Amino acid sequence: MARRLAPPAYAKIGRETPVVTWPMKARYDLSKARRGAVVPAAPTKTRITIRLDKGILAWFRNQVNAAGGGDYQSLINEALRVYIGQGTEVPLEETLRRVIREEMQRIG
Repeated sequence: MARRLAPPAYAKIGRETPVVTWPMKARYDLSKARRGAVVPAAPTKTRITIRLDKGILAWFRNQVNAAGGGDYQSLINEALRVYIGQGTEVPLEETLRRVIREEMQRIG
């Protein structure tokens, strides 16, 4: 006989929409659990950590939201692809000098 779940409890957090919560079990069997991403990344993708300005990230997220949803990371990837394809690479020395000047101004 199938075990029936108890109906969800509704928790109200501040003035937000009520959140559905299910009763917790006393113990969970995690013996077959695996660590890592739930959805494996495509073999052509590499996971990295990158720091972007808040404004840049907000712009890409807003573009995705305005288009009705999607993945802002793919949009950033496409923008980089287009930039590289245009052949408008700035010489590395020029980029390094600019970054050093900006950092020197920042720390005074």
